Amino acid sequence: MAKLFAALQRLGPTLAGVLVLLLVLFLQFLDTQALQRLRLQVFDTYQVMSPREDSGQELVAVVDIDEASIATLGQWPWPRTDLATLTRRLGEAGATVVAYDIVFSEPDRTSPEAIIARYQQLGRGEGLDASLADLPSHDDIFAKSFDGVPVVVGAFLDPHPIGRDFEPKAPFAISGSLPSREVLSFPGALLPIPEIEDAASGVGTVTIGSDIDQITRRASLVAIHQDELVPLLALEAVRVARDAGSPILVASDGTGQLDGPGAAVAIRLADTEIPVNGAGEMWVHFHAEGSHDNISAAEIITGAKSDAELREEVEGKIVFVGGSAQGLQDLISTPFDDRIEGVSIHAAVAEQILEGDFLERPDWALALEITLTLGLGLGLALLLPRIGSVFGAMLSLAAMALAIAVSWLAFKQASYLLDPISTLLAILVVYLVQTAFVFFREEQQRQYIRSAFDRYLSPEMVRQIAASPDKLELGGEERDMSVLMCDVRGFSRISEQYSPKEVIDFLIEFLTPMSDILMAHKATLDKYIGDAILAFWNAPLDDPDHAANAARAALEMIAVTDELNRTMPEKDGVVWPGEVKIGIGINAGMCCVGNMGSKKRLAYTLIGDTVNVASRLEGLTKQYGVPIMIGGSMAERLPGFAMLELDRVRVVGRDAPATVVALLGDEQMAAQPAFVELAKAHAEMLEAYRRQDWAIAARSLASAREHYRVFGIGGLHDLMAGRIAELRVNPPPADWDGVFQAMQK
Repeated sequence: MAKLFAALQRLGPTLAGVLVLLLVLFLQFLDTQALQRLRLQVFDTYQVMSPREDSGQELVAVVDIDEASIATLGQWPWPRTDLATLTRRLGEAGATVVAYDIVFSEPDRTSPEAIIARYQQLGRGEGLDASLADLPSHDDIFAKSFDGVPVVVGAFLDPHPIGRDFEPKAPFAISGSLPSREVLSFPGALLPIPEIEDAASGVGTVTIGSDIDQITRRASLVAIHQDELVPLLALEAVRVARDAGSPILVASDGTGQLDGPGAAVAIRLADTEIPVNGAGEMWVHFHAEGSHDNISAAEIITGAKSDAELREEVEGKIVFVGGSAQGLQDLISTPFDDRIEGVSIHAAVAEQILEGDFLERPDWALALEITLTLGLGLGLALLLPRIGSVFGAMLSLAAMALAIAVSWLAFKQASYLLDPISTLLAILVVYLVQTAFVFFREEQQRQYIRSAFDRYLSPEMVRQIAASPDKLELGGEERDMSVLMCDVRGFSRISEQYSPKEVIDFLIEFLTPMSDILMAHKATLDKYIGDAILAFWNAPLDDPDHAANAARAALEMIAVTDELNRTMPEKDGVVWPGEVKIGIGINAGMCCVGNMGSKKRLAYTLIGDTVNVASRLEGLTKQYGVPIMIGGSMAERLPGFAMLELDRVRVVGRDAPATVVALLGDEQMAAQPAFVELAKAHAEMLEAYRRQDWAIAARSLASAREHYRVFGIGGLHDLMAGRIAELRVNPPPADWDGVFQAMQK
């Protein structure tokens, strides 16, 4: 079970990456609206970066019913005699086809017969019959203008069953089944009035369609009306211009593909095959904004544009007539422009069909995209946990760049539309999830390590190392520090009396509260040496009060030890070897502190003479009968504390003598009258002792005998009394400096 858990821990990031990759693949199959919008925006960006280039053939032109034309000729709709003039002049100028992006579904209201009928309804038609009856209908005049040039007129498909049946001039042939699964179907149709429809060479729908964000990127080349396929105006215009036969729609079941019936694949017109999606839509590759100039309709109708100028602009071209004027409400959005005349879309579609140059999202695009997503995503899921976050980020960026490059080059070089979004999403999600997984796993490990190291180092040290790993480098720095050494008296005897487990239990019960006291006073625990503790202050964090903190910690350790001696023996199951005594040595001075050891194993510790003296002071506490002994430099940093200078001692391993001081209490103890008396008597004794006045020394010592007992240093009294008595009998040499030579550590 443990091995399985370890394996899962090791494979966790990879499994997490694979799971999110599968989720992205599932979303890719669903093709959500969010993904569709992102995909379309990418394709828009490609179009803007690389718009359709001019082929130099100039196969189409646009006549625009613009604001200037409305200002010149008046409100729309114009009399169809004006449109007849427009058609006639375009035919005379050499246009191959004139395609109206207009639905002439009602008779011209300015025709003579319409005016007569209107005035008769108002009761004012007397006399009009004679003057207007012989005039030709404007619709007839318009229809007769078609004799000079092939004309294709528009029809509007409606989702409601209105109008009459739409019968294409050249009905579609179908290779396969009617693609009713995706191609839009409309039960109603608004068609041109019969005389115009009959005179026209073709009729096509003006319904282009738009995407979910209301931007037109594709044009529906076909739609279904009454179970019949009907063409888009642009497709019909090309058919008429080429004098081609019926277009052929190739359905999915007519090609042997596996899509099943009901999906369009392509439209064949003469020798051109137009790729379309399942809904019969063709992707429009737009020219850059402003790259083509439209011809103002008013310039043609009024004659402002000469025959020669008009011939130069329209000869040999399919001419689309439509409007950009606001009142015509035929403005749509494209990737290039928020408001552009719809007739320009028909012109762009016709131009692409004539040139045989298409944007295409091939039927294998999804399979390639899924393969790319799976390959790159799975590769990253396997590699990222093994190469680290930095190289992982670089590899992920490289994979994303590859996906974008494949998509862009496919568009630029082959006019293929390949979607990089799902692949980019997979790479990004796999990287983020795996990075987050590794981060949280490592954070858990760091928390575990931190909690473990909290038992060995001070919390401040652990936090600092976690924040700045460079502190684990080998080396140290010199700092002014306080060093404490604590040791249990008679530990060898304790070890002999109890089993190893019982000794360990005792040490845990003793060292835990001692360590808590040290850490509470900002100490760094250096190490445990059996029953001994080495701690220091002012590293790694600055502690301006390190001497006072060390002194207060030592005093509290003595007090807590006395408390443990009272309470621990009464607890069941606790090993406590009678009355436990400790000795503490504290010294202050310059130390070298830092990470020391080998390159493979480090220890944050300190070295220096200050540390050695602290250890010797701890050993001397046994001889002098005091619980806490500090060095002279330490005593200078503790003004106000209850202290007694003990002696000048030459410790083992040092030639220079050191002043040693007993630390007995804090400022409150120092203010007690009993301690004041003790300190005065002790100072008198020590002064007489050093000048070899043994009588005064003995008398001063004896006067404070009870105070020594009260403050727990009766052993010090006995030591000095014995030493004075010895020196009385065996006086030291005349040059004696009062320094005691310690013979043991």
